Amino acid sequence: MAILKHISSKNADYGAAEQYLTFQHDEFSMKPTLDENGRLVPREDFRIATLNCGGEDFAVACMRANLRYGKNQKREDVKSHHYIISFDPRDGPDNGLTVDRAQALGERFCAEHFPGHQALVCTHPDGHNHSENIHVHIVINSLRIEAVPLLPYMDRPADTKAGCKHRCTNAAMEYFKSEVMELCHKEQLYQIDLLHGSKERITEREYWAQKKRQLALNRENEQRTAEGKPAAPTKFETDKARLRQTIRKVLDQATTFDEFSALLLHEGVTVKESRGRLSYLTPDRTKPITARKLGDDFDKAAVLALLEQNAVRAAEKAAAIPEYQAGISRRPQRTETPKIAPTNSTLQRLVNREAKRAEGKGAGYDRWAAVHNLKQMAATHNFLTQNDMTDLDRLDAAEAESRAALAEKRQALKEIETALTAKKELRKAAGEYRHTKPTVEAYKKLKGKKAESYRQANEADFIIHEAAGRKLKELLRGGKLPAAAKLNAEIESLISAKNAAYNEYRAAKAEHDTLFAAQQNAQKLYRSQTQSRRKAKEQER
Repeated sequence: MAILKHISSKNADYGAAEQYLTFQHDEFSMKPTLDENGRLVPREDFRIATLNCGGEDFAVACMRANLRYGKNQKREDVKSHHYIISFDPRDGPDNGLTVDRAQALGERFCAEHFPGHQALVCTHPDGHNHSENIHVHIVINSLRIEAVPLLPYMDRPADTKAGCKHRCTNAAMEYFKSEVMELCHKEQLYQIDLLHGSKERITEREYWAQKKRQLALNRENEQRTAEGKPAAPTKFETDKARLRQTIRKVLDQATTFDEFSALLLHEGVTVKESRGRLSYLTPDRTKPITARKLGDDFDKAAVLALLEQNAVRAAEKAAAIPEYQAGISRRPQRTETPKIAPTNSTLQRLVNREAKRAEGKGAGYDRWAAVHNLKQMAATHNFLTQNDMTDLDRLDAAEAESRAALAEKRQALKEIETALTAKKELRKAAGEYRHTKPTVEAYKKLKGKKAESYRQANEADFIIHEAAGRKLKELLRGGKLPAAAKLNAEIESLISAKNAAYNEYRAAKAEHDTLFAAQQNAQKLYRSQTQSRRKAKEQER
């Protein structure tokens, strides 16, 4: 799944960002890696491009712009913003994501969402932990050098003006996350819902603390082993990780909130509730850790829901005990429903070797196809046996049912996409209309030559305003234009719905592909067996 990170920097050396992207750095100290001659070691593979720099180096262009507008001259000023889009490691082998394709996506994302900013876009094929996840770095100068149209995440007039600075607000990050999700859906890449938190929220600070302390622990164990001393625990866990384990262990036992609090207190953890939110205080801390910092699984709603489930499960277990009479040994009968969902996603269709030979395929391909067909025959037989589908009529019915379900999922996804496109068009037209309305209102107050010269000077705004007005009439059809906040909320809701519908569609498609391959293979397999039996009988006669 693609994730989005943001880092703001007060470093006035813009060249340091480019140096980090193009040369190797130590993942813990962030210092550049030097060779035996003391020179920087370039990264093995990367793609890099600049936007809105006028053919100059990124650092030079940014410093020129800062001097021109008199901005970013103080130590406390945010000089640049660094956004990182990290794609799922599976996108490479499964969805054909390459470094060049990711670079093109990053440049397009930057041009659409950070117009008017000098930018540096760089793509790396692997992360610091060697997880083989392609990721894109977007570094922009905080200063805007061109006036831009009002974008959905902007809420102040200064956000569109040249000489003003970029602001990464919570609303802006929510918008960027939704756009990353939309980008992955369009490109058919793996994606999760970025707008509704995570079960375990691990911050950048906690992640690096775990990595650094784990490395120190490994070195300490190596030294202790060399000295013949017993090794310490091999896995380092942060305070938050241990607290999460303690809470989960208690949640498996408790059935009420009072019991939950008492069991936690027995473990040395005090749970507090303030304004409907939970926080946890450990013995070694003076300030409690809020549930929001631990993850969504530890907030009040999730805790109460799990406690209620435990209470229901305990009541059912207690009620089931009297049903067994003394002296009678009863064994519960297990009734398993036949599996309809595919259990093997690697099933592939058989290759028609005769047709391929007629197309001109050589002996090497024919040998591969023979081995492939043998493997798929065995896989098909196992699949049909495991899912109780050796009867071809049952297999045909399951395939038809899966095909119908896939069509429903596809139609539902298309309906959501259509609604989302209409809402985005409405938001764009409304933004253009609101942005150019002050120009039109000012024109109405003028008369004579001043009005004529004013209209000629702002002809582009009038054209955009009139076009946006016509578009709004077409989309609203006499209805009332919703507020910008409400419209953004509707779009975010539709994006979340599309994300869920898209995941359901992919699961349904994988299921149908497997069933269809099994159906086609079964027809060829059993037909060939029937034909061979018929030939054997004819030879006996």
